[in-house]
Amino acid sequence: MKPAFDPVTLAIPFFVLAIVLEIILARLGKAKAAYETKDAATSLLMGLGSSIAGLFTAGLIFGASVWVYQHRLFDIPMTAIWAWVVIFFAEDLTYYWFHRISHERRFWWASHVNHHSSQHYNLTTALRQTWTGGVAGTWLLWLPLSFIGFPPAMVAIQKGISLVYQFWIHTEAVKRMPRWFEAVFNTPSHHRVHHARNARYLDANYAGILIIWDRLFGTFTPELDEEPPRYGLVRNLGGFNLFHVAFHEWIGIGKDLMKARSPREVAGYLFGPPGWSPDGSRDTSATLKAKWRARTGQGG
Repeated sequence: MKPAFDPVTLAIPFFVLAIVLEIILARLGKAKAAYETKDAATSLLMGLGSSIAGLFTAGLIFGASVWVYQHRLFDIPMTAIWAWVVIFFAEDLTYYWFHRISHERRFWWASHVNHHSSQHYNLTTALRQTWTGGVAGTWLLWLPLSFIGFPPAMVAIQKGISLVYQFWIHTEAVKRMPRWFEAVFNTPSHHRVHHARNARYLDANYAGILIIWDRLFGTFTPELDEEPPRYGLVRNLGGFNLFHVAFHEWIGIGKDLMKARSPREVAGYLFGPPGWSPDGSRDTSATLKAKWRARTGQGG
């Protein structure tokens, strides 16, 4: 269930116009933007499918949020300016940890990986969203905000504001923002790093709106002009089948669980980092970065 004021729904016309504008500017040679018809269509259809899939878990999420809010610690009014300031920071910090967990633990990566599956980086990539996020339960991370006392509608609105903000950073058309802005906010430059499959850039820049969390928790990596980001997955899918894009990692988990020989292996395949294997024969982000450092002599 959505709040009466839904930033994402209101922003849809802006999304469409911005995508069309980016395509036109790229065709005219006025902006950097690589588009492939099948890739862009996949992103748009994944976004549509995500909205439809969300309807199946919306009631559960809304009911859980309301139940938690009924047991809240404090009464926080939606009309107070200070409350919106606090929820802005609190929700953004929650998003950082959701995003980080979604990269570092395979079970939640399975519902997030599709967002990174495009080998292009343009505004349609922002719309390539999960079909299984509700089932994966990442929404549970936002329940403590309602337990503290923020009304569920307030939390939902701020989540929507964050999603709308993150749309514009999925572009190569903007090289750098002013230095002060780059220091505080998530930007196209920071988020290009996040979508890159270069070993240098793996598992970095998890920010939603504020890049300060990455700087604070040691996950910030700057974009370097001498090493342009290469987009997609470490092992790209090689196709545009919607169901493969949406479910391939879940299928991979299932196959691995079928051959697990101990509870330790079950736990590793489910909650270890993506790429985990009992004998260490498969690469994880950590091993890929270690190999890169050994090869280039870069520091840790």
